[in-house]
Amino acid sequence: MSVQGHISCYFKIERNLWEMAEKKNIMTYAGLKKLEDELHDLKVVRRQEVAGKIREAREQGDLSENAEYDAAKDEQRDIEARIEELEKILKNAEVIDEEDVTGDKISVGCLVKILDVEFEDEMEFTIVGSTEANSLKGLISNESPLGIALIGKKKDDMVEVESPSGMIQYKIIDFQRSI
Repeated sequence: MSVQGHISCYFKIERNLWEMAEKKNIMTYAGLKKLEDELHDLKVVRRQEVAGKIREAREQGDLSENAEYDAAKDEQRDIEARIEELEKILKNAEVIDEEDVTGDKISVGCLVKILDVEFEDEMEFTIVGSTEANSLKGLISNESPLGIALIGKKKDDMVEVESPSGMIQYKIIDFQRSI
């Protein structure tokens, strides 16, 4: 790669990092509380536990071949990385206020019931911010293709979502505030 290519690549990475740092993390109050609790647990409980493991491993003597010491240091790195990640998320958190969720249009914080028109299959989920999304728990991101399609829509509206298998058409059966 040429020098100009390296410089271009560097500036592209810098721009992406800047955009990530400025991105607001939309979330519900429950999602915010969950992240705050996790951060508190990592800082207060887990840090002390790992420090104890490191202390015990050091007391065993030679650190060059001490698997417990290496494992504890790896765990410490993982904890510190997660703390840093959570602090960045919380720093840019924008909590959806209950008053912001109106009853006339779908928004983040709504429990939505839709019908897959082709297969006549009903689904129900809550639209949350991307940091809270967990499809196994029925929480879809407002940034997902389906989330984007549903935001701002009303009961009985039809939406189309592109998927790997083609366009899928959904009918909004009902929705309500869930926060």
